[in-house]
Amino acid sequence: MVKLFKKKEKVEEESRKIKANDPSGNVAKQYAGNEISTSKYNLITFLPKNLFEQFRRLANAYFLFLLCLQLIPQISSLAPITTILPLVFVLALTAIKDASDDIARHRSDREVNNRQTKTVVGKEFVTRKWKDIKVGDMIQLTNNEFVTADIVIISTSDDNGLCFIETAELDGETNLKVRQALEETCKIGEDIGQLSNFDGEIEYEAPNNNLGRFEGNLTWNGKTYPLKNDNVVLRGTRLRNTQWAFGIVCYAGPDTKLMKNSGKAPFKRTQIDRLLNRIILGIFFFLLIMCAIMTICSGLWESFVGYDFRMYLPWEGFLSKDRRIGAIQKSLLVFLSYIIILNTVVPISLYVSVEFIRLLQSKFIDWDIEMYYKPNNVPAQARTTTLNEELGQIEYIFSDKTGTLTQNIMTFNKCSIRGKLYGYTTDKDGNEIQDPEKIKAIEFEEKDEDFQWYDQKLIDAIKNGDEDEHNFFTLLALCHTVMPEEKDGKIIYQAQSPDENALVSAARTFGFVFDNRTQSSITARLQDKEETYDLLNILDFNNDRKRMSVIVKKDGKIVLYCKGADSKVKERLDASEKEIMAQTDEHLNKFATDGLRTLCLAWKDLDEGEYNKWAEKLDKANTSMENRDEKVSEVYEEIEQNLKLLGATAIEDKLQDGVPQCIEHLARAGIKIWVLTGDKVETAYNIGLSCRLLTNDMEINVIDDEDEKGVAAKLDQVRNEMIEKIEGLFDVKIQDRKKRLDWKEWGIDVMKFDQHRKNTTSNNNNNKEQTKVTNGHPSSTTAATTENEPTSPDRESFEGFGLLITGQALVHALSDKLKLKFLELGTMCKAVVCCRVTPLQKAQVVELVMENEKKITLAIGDGANDVSMIQKAHIGVGISGQEGRQAVLASDFSFGQFCYLERLLLVHGRWSYLRISKFLRYFFYKNFAFTLCHFWFGFFSGFSAQTVYDPFFVATYNVFFSSLPVLALGVFDQDVTSEQSMNKPHLYTPGQNNEFFNKKIFAESVIHGILTSCIIFFVSYLSVSNSSRPSGMSQADLQSFGFMVATIMVVIVNLQNALEMWNWTGLYHFVLWGTIVVHFLFHFALYSPLVSKIFNTNYAYVGVAQNVLTTGNFWFTLFITCAVLLLPVFCREFFRMRFMPNKTDRARLNQRFRMEEKAAFVAHIKQKMHQPKRVVRSGYAFSQQEGWGPLITSGRMQSKATSRVRPSNITNTTSPPSTTTEHGSSHTANSPSTLRPTEVLNPMQSKKISSASSRETEPLLSSTKDQ
Repeated sequence: MVKLFKKKEKVEEESRKIKANDPSGNVAKQYAGNEISTSKYNLITFLPKNLFEQFRRLANAYFLFLLCLQLIPQISSLAPITTILPLVFVLALTAIKDASDDIARHRSDREVNNRQTKTVVGKEFVTRKWKDIKVGDMIQLTNNEFVTADIVIISTSDDNGLCFIETAELDGETNLKVRQALEETCKIGEDIGQLSNFDGEIEYEAPNNNLGRFEGNLTWNGKTYPLKNDNVVLRGTRLRNTQWAFGIVCYAGPDTKLMKNSGKAPFKRTQIDRLLNRIILGIFFFLLIMCAIMTICSGLWESFVGYDFRMYLPWEGFLSKDRRIGAIQKSLLVFLSYIIILNTVVPISLYVSVEFIRLLQSKFIDWDIEMYYKPNNVPAQARTTTLNEELGQIEYIFSDKTGTLTQNIMTFNKCSIRGKLYGYTTDKDGNEIQDPEKIKAIEFEEKDEDFQWYDQKLIDAIKNGDEDEHNFFTLLALCHTVMPEEKDGKIIYQAQSPDENALVSAARTFGFVFDNRTQSSITARLQDKEETYDLLNILDFNNDRKRMSVIVKKDGKIVLYCKGADSKVKERLDASEKEIMAQTDEHLNKFATDGLRTLCLAWKDLDEGEYNKWAEKLDKANTSMENRDEKVSEVYEEIEQNLKLLGATAIEDKLQDGVPQCIEHLARAGIKIWVLTGDKVETAYNIGLSCRLLTNDMEINVIDDEDEKGVAAKLDQVRNEMIEKIEGLFDVKIQDRKKRLDWKEWGIDVMKFDQHRKNTTSNNNNNKEQTKVTNGHPSSTTAATTENEPTSPDRESFEGFGLLITGQALVHALSDKLKLKFLELGTMCKAVVCCRVTPLQKAQVVELVMENEKKITLAIGDGANDVSMIQKAHIGVGISGQEGRQAVLASDFSFGQFCYLERLLLVHGRWSYLRISKFLRYFFYKNFAFTLCHFWFGFFSGFSAQTVYDPFFVATYNVFFSSLPVLALGVFDQDVTSEQSMNKPHLYTPGQNNEFFNKKIFAESVIHGILTSCIIFFVSYLSVSNSSRPSGMSQADLQSFGFMVATIMVVIVNLQNALEMWNWTGLYHFVLWGTIVVHFLFHFALYSPLVSKIFNTNYAYVGVAQNVLTTGNFWFTLFITCAVLLLPVFCREFFRMRFMPNKTDRARLNQRFRMEEKAAFVAHIKQKMHQPKRVVRSGYAFSQQEGWGPLITSGRMQSKATSRVRPSNITNTTSPPSTTTEHGSSHTANSPSTLRPTEVLNPMQSKKISSASSRETEPLLSSTKDQ
């Protein structure tokens, strides 16, 4: 029996060894199955785990304790039902919400686990569910199918064992990647006999989270073959353009690399929840102190006074008759009684109200039409209701790039051809037209759906037979590794990178159509003339070369075409190209400023003898047994010299709508944004510029070292450079360089660097005061640029620091030795971009900031590779994108576009934090005011735990007479409109600094409540103590006094609520005045003789309301009390807003008079007039990877497209004679019909061409055997 409940010990594996087609042997090793679970609960664990989590909230435990006390009749004056119902309601509401969230996770898990795949069992194919797959099973994958588990490839439909996978779910990249089976096993094919008889043994490493590594060996037929990452396809990838593939499962379910990079869904609580726990603890101790005071006083009173009055106030029968012992026993009972009576300092209604407010705030997010993404029919959704206010306190955002910031779409946008700039449209005066509504896109007969071109000049140049333009697009049509397929009259290009696809598709649009390729030739239609080039060599792209070249031969002429980074191409140009390069540099800078991805294009003619000699050197390098890669690279370098520049391309990696403006506003709100992406440094940097995360005025550092020593040295170097920069630009002298760097310590606002810069004019005057430093701080006499002082024209622009780091460097930067150094540099930067990171590294970066900075974090992404960081961060946001719904299912909030994050934080988040903060501080105020009247009354009631109020009023105070106004405050209040909230991001900073609710504000609310109770009680007491009614009877009876105190309390706390409210609406007027009126009407009815007759009870409060309200003494007391309590509050707020306004006060004033907009506009113009120019960095970015070139030239990868002549795109009225270019390609310079503008085309003839991410189900590639 003990074994059933004993937890299974986890055995650490060092390696694994499995045998194909041996299910019994593999099962005996007890490797994890393929069933996954991302949920928190199941049917058995839901109740205990959920209740345990809920009772971790101290308030719930506190109310449970009170409930237990109320079940003891000897000490309780309140019915237990008053606590049972609210407590059950709160627990049930939270449990239902948690269950709903977890049911969605169970559905997702069930959907994944019940997917089906084919396995080889015996001599037949058997269809099984994913959850039934085991390690060692041989399975079949088909085209477009998601990969079941981590699988070692045995054979594929390609004769050479190649298959293509899409890894968007793992690393966010949409590029297809090549995987291949071992040459020895790929011959097995799909023969069921050979597959079922395959008995190879695979020994490989234990499960781990490294996506880029796999080490193992296959032993088969007495031989051992090495296995590496290229031989494995991972769970989360998708088979593309491959009819089928067979493989053996090596890791299943939770052991797969995808799941190893995903965390378990955690329990999340807000910062305010954690603060409330500490406050509840403090209130409980305060309650104990009050009860202890009452206990001591009761013991003394009973001992000296009460003992002698037992005839009128008898003791309970179980108490001792001894004076002292009985008094002590009585006082102990009083202690417990006062705990029950005074528990309303934190009533259960607090949490009921908080949950209700959070629920409505979540619904406001769901109902916000401004966050509805119509193209995909995706509304915003608050998937949890407990984290709303934390949206108003975010300080760090961790964002994915691909699919989150970008659309996964790249288009050819602009170009420069031999010094001529194309792509910008101008008016008659030569000024660029930037308004898209004033320009009309030119339509083409064949173009990508997302391609737009506006510049007629390029079309005219092509139509006029300009040789430079012809050579430019010829290069784009030939210099690439794209594979074409023709289907249904369309050419589908499948490229290794979206950049390649965009360039080749653009060339096709302009009439230079790449049609087909073999291992030794390329066929293209150049302005409707079919040309076939002999493909001699592909000099493949890699990250060191940053370029690729092809060498082709046509009509006896050999030409080298090259494209790559401007820095790499520039240094290989012929000396005669300097002038053209200078012009092109200007264009490249303009492209980079616009955030476009640039490449330079160049070419050269080769002499056949020169080429033959070079080809011999290449053959020797390719067959070298030592340093082969280095020797091949040297030979490539030799031929890529003395090039002639053709021009440059500019590709737009399309951002989602509104991303730059969103990031700019979030940065102005004091939020630091870190981008965590699987892309290369150049690509991520370029996107950083496009979305305004990075600017050319930032000091940007790159850390790309691959060893720990190099990373440590680079971190130190970057830190020292930061110190020198700070000391050079600001009046700061950092004496202790080992101390952590911190902008706040130096009093520098990172959003207003110019205000803190050195005053250059005073620095030039030796008589001016010098910078004074005290412990690294500038003194108050430090000369700094004032807010109104214009920036000096010759002063260097500075917009902060930026940091880019690669995944390999991040491995070492996150080590225990270096992580705090990396964090220090990251927090000094306005933006950090982590490139080539794994899903687990994303979560580790988030965790690093959370644990050490103690700031509120938000992670946003759209794919399964983002799930781990979404779960780790305080707030997780999922975007319903192209990569499935895994991110959405793991998120706390979701919507359709990144730009909606701005509204989510600056409007809903800020309002939620503001509202819950005002609600809490007012709620504590009103309940301390209500409860402390019991405490004061104890001194006049013999410390007997007698309530000053009618018990019915005690039970209904927080339900009927003070709940609706405070709920309206917590649900509808707003300081400024949503438009103002988004236009003034600086209003977001109070939430980051916890300015609206913290321990100090709580203490102020408590003191205010205590003073209110004291004044209400004692003013009322003094007013009735020596007064009488017109009939001559005294007003000092308990019922009249209690009703007076209760009525004044209701009026005061509700009017105090009115002073707290900013947004007065008709609904609020109704709620506020209605609550006060209901109090009077309710008690008139309750205390009427009619009720006493109906229920046949001797109710002590009958007639009290009429007697009290008909006396002038009551109304005078009410007026005096209101004046004493409310006038000081009103005057204080008036004085503060008039003489010491905060950010919100200024914004509300500006909302009426718009003064700040006018001043900001003038300041902006002055800044632009004095802003100096700064060198623009390269816009190079190319997401190509090495590998396809050798596969093409070896014949292992060939296209299935067939060349055919298509109708032309351009029509010319004249046909110039045929000419031959110096490239050796015969073409007609002004051949008929190459391009045609919109007004000539029939729109119905337009064709849409699939992009690189096409979801075509037919296989794209076939292979040929070595010829």
